[in-house]
Amino acid sequence: MSAVSAVATPIQQRFSDLRQQGRCALMPFLMAGDPDLATTRATLLALQAHGADMVELGIPYSDPLADGPVIQAAASRALAAATTPAKVLEMLTSLKGELTMPVVLFTYSNPLLNRGMDTFCRDAAAAGAAGLVVPDLPLEEGEKLSQIAASHGLDLVLLVAPTTPSERMARIHAASRGFTYLVSVTGVTGVRTNLDTRVGALVGQLKGQGTTPVAVGFGISGPEQARQVRDWGADGAIVGSALVKVMAAAHASGGNPDAVASAAGHFCADLRKGLDL
Repeated sequence: MSAVSAVATPIQQRFSDLRQQGRCALMPFLMAGDPDLATTRATLLALQAHGADMVELGIPYSDPLADGPVIQAAASRALAAATTPAKVLEMLTSLKGELTMPVVLFTYSNPLLNRGMDTFCRDAAAAGAAGLVVPDLPLEEGEKLSQIAASHGLDLVLLVAPTTPSERMARIHAASRGFTYLVSVTGVTGVRTNLDTRVGALVGQLKGQGTTPVAVGFGISGPEQARQVRDWGADGAIVGSALVKVMAAAHASGGNPDAVASAAGHFCADLRKGLDL
């Protein structure tokens, strides 16, 4: 075992703690800068206070191929507010000492390559990030980036889809650090009323291939779906579009950053309650 992997990372430690408690991790997603970074900052603290175990923080990008209309619109709003990767990391840096839950940055290959893989990972780690998700990164490039990320103390989380061949799924699961992100649908992110029952079998298949935790995302819209994911044996539930919609509605009704954060926090608390039933 290398020196880099000998000590548990913040994400690994959080999953280990939750496993000992018999609990499923709740991981909300929000888009940084939607509608502004002051709201993002307040919301991160509200999510932490209302039961989130980790958070996935999107860096807005102009061509978000993996995202459905809700998160695409959030990215557009954030870009219109002049949100940049540098400003996102600056905001995250300002939360040191207040934000104790692991933050997983969600970005795409082009912004990462434009900044330089090593530079991006160094700056993300310095800002307090614990991991990265890059949905359009092929496995072969992911294996390369994983080593760079790990050298800076970051976990590179790789994605598995329902259509991923079994042999490739095993390779992805073996290369993923922190946890493996199991996409629950064939398609983009979005709110759905039902989850494909095949996901339960995929969770079991992945968990039979090693000790890396498995978190399920794409399509979880409320406590019922989150609980279903937990009952399938997943270690974590990722909720994105549904939370982004709650925040957008609160802002549209005239809410200031604290009001939007409060709405997000109450939604998170409902998810937490549902997961712990």
